[in-house]
Amino acid sequence: MAADLIFTGGRIYTVLPDGRRMIPATAHGEAASSEDTSDGAGIATSDGPPATAVAVRGGRIVAVGSDDEIRDLAGGRAETVPLEGRPLLPGFQDAHVHPAFAGITMLRCDLDGAEDLAGALDRIRAYAAAQPEREWIDGSGWRMEWFPGGTPSREQLDSVVPDRPAYLTNRDGHGAWVNSRALQLAGLTAATPDPADGRIERRADGEPQGTLHEGAALLVGRLVPGPTFAEQLRGLLLAQQHLHALGITAWQDAIVGEYLGYPDPLPAYLAAARDGTLTARVAGALWWDRARGGEQLTDLLDRREAGQAGRFRAGMVKIMQDGVAENFTAGMIDPYLDACGGQTGNSGLSYVDPADLAEQVTRLDAAGFGVHVHAIGDRAVREALDAFAAARAANVVSPGRHHIAHLQVLHPDDIPRFAQLGVTANMQALWAAHEPQMDDLTIPFLGPKRAARQYPFGALLRAGARLAAGSDWAVSSANPLEGIHVAVNRTLPPGDGAPATKPLLPGQALTLAEALAAYTAGSAYVNQLDETGAVAPGYLADLVVLDRDPFAGPPAEIAAATVALTYVEGQQVYAGPAA
Repeated sequence: MAADLIFTGGRIYTVLPDGRRMIPATAHGEAASSEDTSDGAGIATSDGPPATAVAVRGGRIVAVGSDDEIRDLAGGRAETVPLEGRPLLPGFQDAHVHPAFAGITMLRCDLDGAEDLAGALDRIRAYAAAQPEREWIDGSGWRMEWFPGGTPSREQLDSVVPDRPAYLTNRDGHGAWVNSRALQLAGLTAATPDPADGRIERRADGEPQGTLHEGAALLVGRLVPGPTFAEQLRGLLLAQQHLHALGITAWQDAIVGEYLGYPDPLPAYLAAARDGTLTARVAGALWWDRARGGEQLTDLLDRREAGQAGRFRAGMVKIMQDGVAENFTAGMIDPYLDACGGQTGNSGLSYVDPADLAEQVTRLDAAGFGVHVHAIGDRAVREALDAFAAARAANVVSPGRHHIAHLQVLHPDDIPRFAQLGVTANMQALWAAHEPQMDDLTIPFLGPKRAARQYPFGALLRAGARLAAGSDWAVSSANPLEGIHVAVNRTLPPGDGAPATKPLLPGQALTLAEALAAYTAGSAYVNQLDETGAVAPGYLADLVVLDRDPFAGPPAEIAAATVALTYVEGQQVYAGPAA
């Protein structure tokens, strides 16, 4: 039973059997005690000597123990990785991310990292000058806080791209910024009606301003030439490289289908899976086309059957139930406020009629799909929970691992329902902090009572909910350690935007042990990767080594840790500079 790969001289972390906390493994490969007698960082006291080494054979963990025990298992050709005191954890998993989209963005006009509007315009100008042959200038990554009211104008884009159509999606994927030439080609005027699932931002005379919200973006986006298949594949592998460098060994792509003019990534995923270049494990969430309704179930079943290759599995369906709070399309129980604090007549959108949502989720559940719902507002969350309740009542038991992503505003009455219905809370923790978009474009329009109900991760966990975690990259950083930092501190990591003066609703913070469990075992659960998410005998060797132990320092320094090594099934897929 000789090992072919051993890690020695470190500190080994695993998770409790219920997946709620990450704790040190014992020298016998078991989780430490679940008793809450701990070191103040949320780690339970071990029942035995801490493990310092791991043995791997054939891509699977065969033993966890002391250095001497594991060295005795080394075969003649075993590779030895000296941890030198560094921690070894289960590989991070992202339960809601868009690498196929992000990879294309990295190849196009990428505004990610631009500090302000001036910097973004400089990037657009430079990209246009470097791409004189491109018919359209397209890309992504602008931020709403750069513009009054969160809405850019066509003239701002005209100033750097006057001669060709330009189409740039918002970093959150819920809108587009277009120039005058793009509006002209699409035929958008004051007489153009808003689509049912979106809004054209307008001037006082009714003419389009240059911002297209939600489904209105497709009025222009459908004209933008899509990337070639070679570009799609190149972008996907570039994104995978980026995620592996952040310790991510598996993810759930939250839109496998056409969206906002971007092509379906399924063929690229399958090609990479079949030729072995897809080294990550990927759960594909097939896109629910809200314009089609229940007749698409047959197509989804066919896509699920076809979408199985290598490390890729298409077993989920993604339904977007509402928009986002910043442009007032997130579905709220009560109307939004206006800039003066008065009540408006707008409560946001429900993209799928609630009764139809319940019917379709029930059908998807009966067909064995896990359903992944985007819900930002409290009404949308309630509509999703009601749909899952209908499915549970009709089908009683199904293999679907349902989850609701984002969960910005929740009504207190709905928090216990996650545990009651077995619905996982899929958090994007990096958003749970004070920053300009939150403070200027969200809180004033929610009002104090509703703003105090944002991102209630702690309340969900205390109510028995299972937590998973994701980044929504390219909407925000894919770095799990940054998301974990915010989940614990409820403030942005140092250097990431303006420093916050106070945490956002600190009573909803998680411990470091709880947040790490969500980014490993919790996400492994919704990704249907039951042989991953823990460091224990029998589990696949999807592992990450950090450059320092985040439990050893103060919570304010969690995001200072970096990834030294990443392994998928015992194969190294990333080595950092100091590895």
